[in-house]
Order: sequence, then C-alpha cells, then structure tokens
Amino acid sequence: MVKANQPDLHLRLRSLPWKDVTSRRYDRETGHGRRETRATRALTVTDLGLDFPHAAQAARILRHRTGLTTGKASRETVYAITDLTSHQASPQRLGRLARSQWTIENRLHFVRDTAFREDASKTRTGHGPENMATLRNLAINTLRNAGHQNIAARLRHASYEPFTRPLDLLDIA
Repeated sequence: MVKANQPDLHLRLRSLPWKDVTSRRYDRETGHGRRETRATRALTVTDLGLDFPHAAQAARILRHRTGLTTGKASRETVYAITDLTSHQASPQRLGRLARSQWTIENRLHFVRDTAFREDASKTRTGHGPENMATLRNLAINTLRNAGHQNIAARLRHASYEPFTRPLDLLDIA
C-alpha cells in the first residue's frame, strides 16, 4: 500500500492513466455497521516509468462507504504496488490482498505498537531494532500459539512471575 507519507510516489500513482484501464473488479459488502463498495483497477506499469523497484502492477482501489445507522457517506482512494504480474494477480486478487493488509495491521503492528510501545523504543542503532522486533514477534506468536487472544493481558500475567511464566510458555524448565 502506498500511503500519503510517500508524496512523490503517491502523486506518480495518481497520475497514471486509470481511466483507460479495462481490468477492474467491483465488490460489495455489508458489515461493521456500514455498506461498502470497492472498485479495484489494476494496471501494468513496467513500461510507464513508475521508477519503483520490481513494480509490475499498480492498483487503485476506490472505496465508497455508507453508515447503516447514520447514512453518512465517505469516499477514499488508495493505491498499491506489487511485483505480481497480471497473470499472477487479477484485480480481484489484488483487492483481497489489500484487504488482508488490515489483518496484518490489526494482529501484529497494532499489538507491537500498543502492548510493547514499539514506536517509543529508543533502540535505533546497528541490528538492535531488527533484533527487538524479532523478540516481540516471538513473544506474540508464543502467546497466540498457547491460545491467548488478549496479548496485553497475557503479558501482564507473565510479568507477575517474570522468572517462571515466560519459560513455562516456551516449555523450558
């Protein structure tokens, strides 16, 4: 996903010839208190001078949402880049991949940001950030494999006996 924090790339994606695209997919869903329609268009960008490493396709996803109780409507356009060719990923698959990004965000990044305060970490040199991310992922996956859904609560629980409970989870005596 290309977000607004990459303004040059975002602008290049916006200026692609989206109106000429014939490869598209429409999806409609109702859930989470809203009705949503997503229109996904995919465009091969290998010859369009996008200047992004390994880019084969770009996708534009236009989301229309309407609140079921309020009737409030919103519209959002998001862009994505992939190295998958049009033979490997249709607009339908690209739309599914874009939606699965939220699963990653909610199940991993949000947990790392809230339970471990990863964004406030002072570890910034050498391999420290990667090593700490690996340890955080180990903790999250260990807790999930043990059947725990609320990671923050289980971290607190483990902290009450820090010399035994983490080792019990890892099956180390």
